[in-house]
Amino acid sequence: MKKSASTSSSSSSLEPAAKKQKPNDDPPKPSDKGSAAGPEDYVAMLKADRKATAKSILDFDFNKKRVRILSDAKTIEDGKQGVLYWMSRDARVQDNWAFLFAQKLALKNDLPLHVCFNLVPKFLDATIRHFKFMLKGLEEVAEECRRLNIQFHLLRGSAGENVPAFVKKHKIGGVVCDFSPLRVPMKWVDEVRKALPMEIPLCQVDAHNIVPVWVTSDKLEYAARTIRTKVNKNLPTYLTPFPPLVKHPFTADFEADPINWTQVLDTLQVDRTVEAVEWATPGYAGGVKTLQTFVEKRLGKFNDKRNDPTENALSNLSPWFHFGQIAVQRAVLTVKKHGKRYSESVASFCEEAIVRRELSDNFCFHNKNYDNLQGAYDWARKTLDDHRKDKRVYCYSREELETAKTHDDLWNSAQLQMVKEGKMHGFLRMYWAKKILEWTKTPEEALETAIYLNDRYSLDGRDPNGYVGCMWSIAGIHDQGWKEREIFGKIRYMNYDGCKRKFNVNAFVVRYGGKVHRRKHDTLDNREFRRDIQSSSTYGHMTTHSANCATGAAPLTGLVGSDEMTALPLATFPALGPDSGTPGVASTSRPSSTELLLRRPFASGE
Repeated sequence: MKKSASTSSSSSSLEPAAKKQKPNDDPPKPSDKGSAAGPEDYVAMLKADRKATAKSILDFDFNKKRVRILSDAKTIEDGKQGVLYWMSRDARVQDNWAFLFAQKLALKNDLPLHVCFNLVPKFLDATIRHFKFMLKGLEEVAEECRRLNIQFHLLRGSAGENVPAFVKKHKIGGVVCDFSPLRVPMKWVDEVRKALPMEIPLCQVDAHNIVPVWVTSDKLEYAARTIRTKVNKNLPTYLTPFPPLVKHPFTADFEADPINWTQVLDTLQVDRTVEAVEWATPGYAGGVKTLQTFVEKRLGKFNDKRNDPTENALSNLSPWFHFGQIAVQRAVLTVKKHGKRYSESVASFCEEAIVRRELSDNFCFHNKNYDNLQGAYDWARKTLDDHRKDKRVYCYSREELETAKTHDDLWNSAQLQMVKEGKMHGFLRMYWAKKILEWTKTPEEALETAIYLNDRYSLDGRDPNGYVGCMWSIAGIHDQGWKEREIFGKIRYMNYDGCKRKFNVNAFVVRYGGKVHRRKHDTLDNREFRRDIQSSSTYGHMTTHSANCATGAAPLTGLVGSDEMTALPLATFPALGPDSGTPGVASTSRPSSTELLLRRPFASGE
């Protein structure tokens, strides 16, 4: 006999009537150690907060709209031997709605709980830097699962083959997976769905966004202003405390195979020339420590200083957000506790961590061309095409850009920061991407190059925020048309002088060592001409000595060149910076009050 389930058109809990047995952990009283808490105490504080919220997921009012059922089957049949959580985007144990839902199903059905992570030997442009960060976090997940009587399995190869095979071999009764809007993970889920036995329910939980992407909007949103109200009206429902994922009372009749993490790392088919970074400690504990230092040391200046690359004012959390090692929702709940003291900074952080991040997921979920110019708005494609044949004063190969060998010391320093530290300050990521558009042969090449470099070197690469960041900078996504100019057309423009007006460029260049590189064939007259063009506020009536990128069209004339950075939303990509801090070199000019009110177009909470 099948156990009953309450269902709706969009979601289901797959839950039969309540069972007799519940976990019997008595919740301790939450501690209140304040800012004096060390990293271990901070982890303990969060644990106490969860146990104060509910005894377990069975005692928590779980919102069924977080779930969508992807299979025809909607119930767990009798005679099954476990529930499986297929972990992918959200690689953490606590504060994970997908994991919590899987435990709820297992508890309600008196079944053991299993977790699997399917490791592919190669993924897009990920390097050993990314895999080391991910695997170290998974090692922490596996250990916590062991303590909670949950079997953790590391599968390797094709998810479409491995997950269904695991389900059949071990008589799994139901599968829960987390959610990513990117095409490759969505393809994995679809392959698993098609290969699972007909009687096995497959449920997907958006454990990454605070408001599930399918709840926020059923269409592609045009900009932050169109999605903001939709997100904010749902926050009272979805921005809730987390219950704990507790020690599981039902033991599996087999143990997971032991994992040799060093051997796993050694057998990956990835580029090993991009080394791991030292400033970011992978895993949940490392993410909590970074969250703690942000709240205690940087939150107060986040609103005013987050656009100054010489200041250490960012949360630095985007690597942990990207790999799912800490929940954005946990960070927001923690930051909001300081709303009275730092109201403007808390509001700015929430705008970026919630609205801008969820806008990025919305874009990738509803636009299959999220990483190419076919995904741009009609006006942007037209204006870029109209200026496709404009002559470029500078033109660089991918190798020259990757090795930071351009004439622009600020751009080179930003590129070197990303190569060395696995991150680039959010404000500079806009400038960096827009200059790639200016210095490559075509808009298509520019977008491909920006995505390649970001995905290869940034710890938070291969992420909706990164794709949207490149698309905003180069293709005008979530932006508007500006006054027309060469190469950019109506795409928003940024220049070196604009950066100089907003922060101490020299201080940043000194820190990261970007140099001015000139080609051997450059004459003195040519260098002076290029410098004049770079400093000029107009491209009108110009000619060029260098035709490396020229495609034959005459330059436009009479284009207005006011520096549009004066109206620029503050940053785009998810930015981060080392906890050791950035030298506190004062900017040569203080941002205006108007600039301080502007918001980043699609940042991730940094």
